[in-house]
Amino acid sequence: MEILIVEDELEIAQLIQLYLEREGFSCRHCRDGTTAIQMFQEQTPDLIILDLMIPCLDGLEVCARIRQQPSSKDPYILMLTAKGEEIDRVIGLSTGADDYVIKPFSPKELVARVRALLRRTLRHGKQSQIYQTQHFVINLEQRSARRILSNNQSIPLDLTTLEFELLATFMSYPGRVWNRTQLIDKLWGSNFYGDERVVDTHIARLRKKIEPDSANPTFVKTVIGVGYKFEDPVI
Repeated sequence: MEILIVEDELEIAQLIQLYLEREGFSCRHCRDGTTAIQMFQEQTPDLIILDLMIPCLDGLEVCARIRQQPSSKDPYILMLTAKGEEIDRVIGLSTGADDYVIKPFSPKELVARVRALLRRTLRHGKQSQIYQTQHFVINLEQRSARRILSNNQSIPLDLTTLEFELLATFMSYPGRVWNRTQLIDKLWGSNFYGDERVVDTHIARLRKKIEPDSANPTFVKTVIGVGYKFEDPVI
């Protein structure tokens, strides 16, 4: 699998590349946002490690542009930055990043994060038929959803079609922040006409079926001023 490292600090980039190549990954490296876009267009990687503060175009702009471009595969994006404030993480994830690592970081932890992302089926070719996290498992082919209990037994979830699609969307990108427009596009497509607040109604109904306490959600979190995200450790 190929990884593109976008990092302007050469020593950090070389360290990341060293650890990833030891694990058998093929790596390319660039030091600014404009070159990153060009390299993405020339050969789409499976995953991009993207520093937030880079020359020419910053990481947020690069992430947003990559997500807007048509491609045969849609790479995972791991955002890497020295900034640790919550708002920076929210903004990064809302632009389409899949995970967020704060500098200084452990190279071994970074490799583990990369492997965790790539364990999710890549977004090209055949779609994964099963999404599983610590508390839920969804089978797309069978159209079934189950809640995993503490004794490793599971119980079926009685979800409507929209609730199933909503949960599947969340579980396919754990941690990603979705705004209402993105969820509408994912669930209804371009044929949707109406009030985007309908998303809130379906979120509320889904929470009643999967949350221990729907008034204080554990899994489907509200990101104030942005949208929603799903949190549950990937097994």
